Amino acid sequence: MLVLGAFHLTLLLGSRGVIPYADGVIAFLRFIGLINAAIWLGGTVFFVLFAEPASPIAGTYYHFHLICAVIALLQMLAEWLYLGRPGRKVSFGLLVGLLVLGLLGNHVVLPKLKAFHTSRYQANAQPAAREAAARSFNAWHIVDRLLDLGMIGGLIMIVWRAANPSDTFRFVGSVKFREDR
Repeated sequence: MLVLGAFHLTLLLGSRGVIPYADGVIAFLRFIGLINAAIWLGGTVFFVLFAEPASPIAGTYYHFHLICAVIALLQMLAEWLYLGRPGRKVSFGLLVGLLVLGLLGNHVVLPKLKAFHTSRYQANAQPAAREAAARSFNAWHIVDRLLDLGMIGGLIMIVWRAANPSDTFRFVGSVKFREDR
């Protein structure tokens, strides 16, 4: 029964006749989406260009990335509920891709970078071990930079799509045809 009620509510939320404030809600949700995407892109660019060169193993960047991705997914879910139909598939795919990149960075790349950084500067390590750790760190650092570039490219597309929405409400008024003879 609860599922049917939620489905019925979803159908009603997208209609202009039933909920007169739907235009304002969608505008607000899209504004939140645009602000989140802009902050996400700005923070990513700032980190990649300025903060990351100073501290190549900072984990807070990936936490920031994951928080922004979750906010974007929640915003897309809320927009879907108010529009009464699934959101844009390309934007959803981009968000999921960015979330996966953030998870890979946080759970695969960052631990490897930290481990090789520790091995590289360990006081009692042999010179050969330090050199091998330095080579491995540099290789994983290149992977990290490629991940960053992929994220920036995806975020530029997300900001563009948030600033230029192409879809409208599910339920629109009927078109009246007339004959001009």
